[in-house]
Amino acid sequence: MDSVIITAALTGAVTPKEKNANIPLTPAEIAKDAYDCWKAGAAIVHLHMRNDQGIGCMDHEKFAETIRLIREKKDCDVIINCTSSGDNTGTATDETRMLHMKTVDGIEMGSYDAGSFNWMPGGVFENSPKFLEQLGDVYIERGIKPEIEIFDSGMLGVADYFVKKGHLPTPLHFQFCLGVLGAMPATVENLQYLVSKIPEGSTWSAFGVGKEHLPIMYAALALGGNIRVGLEDNVYYSKGVPAANVMLVERAVRAVEVFGKQPASSAKAREILGIPPHPYSKNQPV
Repeated sequence: MDSVIITAALTGAVTPKEKNANIPLTPAEIAKDAYDCWKAGAAIVHLHMRNDQGIGCMDHEKFAETIRLIREKKDCDVIINCTSSGDNTGTATDETRMLHMKTVDGIEMGSYDAGSFNWMPGGVFENSPKFLEQLGDVYIERGIKPEIEIFDSGMLGVADYFVKKGHLPTPLHFQFCLGVLGAMPATVENLQYLVSKIPEGSTWSAFGVGKEHLPIMYAALALGGNIRVGLEDNVYYSKGVPAANVMLVERAVRAVEVFGKQPASSAKAREILGIPPHPYSKNQPV
């Protein structure tokens, strides 16, 4: 592809503001970063929510408020991609993880973490078959494009199972999430392997956690994929230098352009991913 989709993952559910003062926590802060990252060249923003104590939560009202604030910017046609995980309060259920997907308008993409694993050092990232079946059905019913998040190679088989059972629409879009302790390390070899195993006609993106964000970004460009950056995955611009979401997007844009390609507009990204055009958009695919 000549166009590369850049996703900005703005906050995540874990890292506290004490680690990096640029991490957005409130709906207003997240919406501002979303708009600024779109202006800088991100076609998609990936949203998590934090509660009033700054802890990752699945609060459908905060999702709704954040999306409303983003959509107040009538010139902004950024693709809104919401998580279906990211609760650190210990109170989330399968239902609360899906409630915003069922009730909040304006969500165009949603994460679909295709399996469970031990997220070291002390947690289980649980995505049961029942939950994945129900979540896939919600996405189909609501016209939300699933982003199949792959942390380990066996999750490719899980996604294929639910496609064959009619609980995931095709073509699939994969997000390769590499470098989480307990799942696949962030190596170029692992990325090459995963890319070689996805179904024909699929699209894909990738990121590496922490210091591996740059090698995986460059490898994804070399392999013809799309890229994700942002403070959810990496809070440093370089060793000891705190990043901001816009800084990371701007560097990704430069990398894409140096590689001889161009950042996809949100309109072009919708075309690539098979997402309907945004009703407010005056931007044409480029």
